[in-house]
Amino acid sequence: MLRVAVVGSGPSGVYAAQALIQQLRVPDVRVHILDRLPCPYGLVRYGVAPDHEKIKSLQNNLRSVLEDERIDFIGNVEVGAHGVGPRQLLELYHAVVYCVGAAKDRRLGIPGEDLPGSRSATDFVSWYSAHPDAVADDFVLGARSAVVIGVGNVAVDVARILARGADELRPTDVPQAALGALEASRVREVHMVGRRGPAQAKFTTKELRELGALPSADVLVEQSDLALEPAYAEGAAPPAGLSAASRRNLDVVRDWAARPPQGRPRQIRVRFFLRPAELLERDGRVSGVRFERTVPDGEGGVRGTGAYEDIEAQLVLRAVGYRGVPMPGLPFDDRRGTVPNDRGRVLRDGAPSPGEYVAGWIKRGPTGVIGTNRPCAKETVTALLDDATELTLRPVADDPLDRLREAGHRPVQWPGWLAIEQAESELGRTLGRGSVKIDDWPGLLHAANEGQRRPLPR
Repeated sequence: MLRVAVVGSGPSGVYAAQALIQQLRVPDVRVHILDRLPCPYGLVRYGVAPDHEKIKSLQNNLRSVLEDERIDFIGNVEVGAHGVGPRQLLELYHAVVYCVGAAKDRRLGIPGEDLPGSRSATDFVSWYSAHPDAVADDFVLGARSAVVIGVGNVAVDVARILARGADELRPTDVPQAALGALEASRVREVHMVGRRGPAQAKFTTKELRELGALPSADVLVEQSDLALEPAYAEGAAPPAGLSAASRRNLDVVRDWAARPPQGRPRQIRVRFFLRPAELLERDGRVSGVRFERTVPDGEGGVRGTGAYEDIEAQLVLRAVGYRGVPMPGLPFDDRRGTVPNDRGRVLRDGAPSPGEYVAGWIKRGPTGVIGTNRPCAKETVTALLDDATELTLRPVADDPLDRLREAGHRPVQWPGWLAIEQAESELGRTLGRGSVKIDDWPGLLHAANEGQRRPLPR
């Protein structure tokens, strides 16, 4: 039997487990999917906006994998500094595949970034997604205007949630505390700002169109911003290498610029060619952002012009990307924010480390969409299977789960997760809503423990 631990139960981890059980080269494989949280699905549960029901429905596909009898979900087990380490895992399993994503947001590196009212979009997403580590914060309390720095899909999600009415979010699983804060929000103007033009923006056309379809917000684009975009000029030949997706995005933005305001209660102002230079302060809190006007440099980038523009805001959210974080016991490339690897094999001092593998963002960096993780995981599993004969020669624990318990861990298995789902459904019924997420550790663990008095025998 080939025993494999997959660390992380998001899409890359589940796709790695799926590739392991669907292959025919090694007939007897057992997979434990370890996660620090008592809930599976990773960013599909804690990163996809609550109003994106179609993407959130991907959980059903991931669920069908996790229900396979050859796979065990083992939640509430931390791997790293305060939990079981990589060396210990190799005593329990023949191979370990790390699918731990990119957990840290990138910073702007400008004055005023740490002022109260300036936060990462990651914090905001965790708050409205009910992540149990999220800091209790009303975020929008006292804010009239918000600036979202970045023009990727996360920035679009954040701007959309800020501009939605509470009635539009009530049918979703957004936690009750966040719903109440958003219902009381006085934010009426949201600025989404990028340092380059719409042709270089990272959002997808589908996300953009959803933003423009909000019933409670006008989306406004300034012609003066678009005039700087070489690909926008009427009659101009599209720049070489401009993708079909970028052209579609330009069409959407062009339509917005030509659309008159409809008088809706909120406004989303999409701005381009503005680079954040400083966060402004008043009474000890952020009061706005000073941007430098940029222009295309002719080589796909931008250069500053020395002209500045201030945008008032009592809430500033940075959404400029993610990066991986080091895991104690694993090598780490600090420049790239990834674990050094060769097609998924972890490299220590340039040589493959037997039994250690990576997949997903910690392998390749924060690129691609959810589906990109499937071929990435398959490549890693192919390398693992090539090594399987050597890996299974090494003795491992007969029952890794018992060893984890002996080390002080209190695993949450699949019945515990099902109990959390049931508790969230019951919570929603008491609130007159659909299923509502539990947003704290005690609540999640209490529900899990009630549901798994006896772990399922495997």
